[in-house]
Amino acid sequence: MSDAPKPPADTPPDRLSANEDSPYYDAAVMARGVGVRFKGQEKTNVEEYCVSEGWVRLSVGNTRDRKGRPLTVTVRGPVEPYFRRVSED
Repeated sequence: MSDAPKPPADTPPDRLSANEDSPYYDAAVMARGVGVRFKGQEKTNVEEYCVSEGWVRLSVGNTRDRKGRPLTVTVRGPVEPYFRRVSED
């Protein structure tokens, strides 16, 4: 049994957020590049997702709230996250 670091998982986490203030934000996972397919379509405006609960939070255009965060809408359906590129570390 060694204390060597484990290689990154091949599947993204069940829940992930792009907002640094969220408890579901993970800088290491975001650096790998996560893509999301929602209802079979590639989405590029995903702010947060949860696979087990079946929802994504999508940003609405370029509109921002008073704190500068994107306005979002939550939609339900099948969520399929994946890594866009392989880590070369």
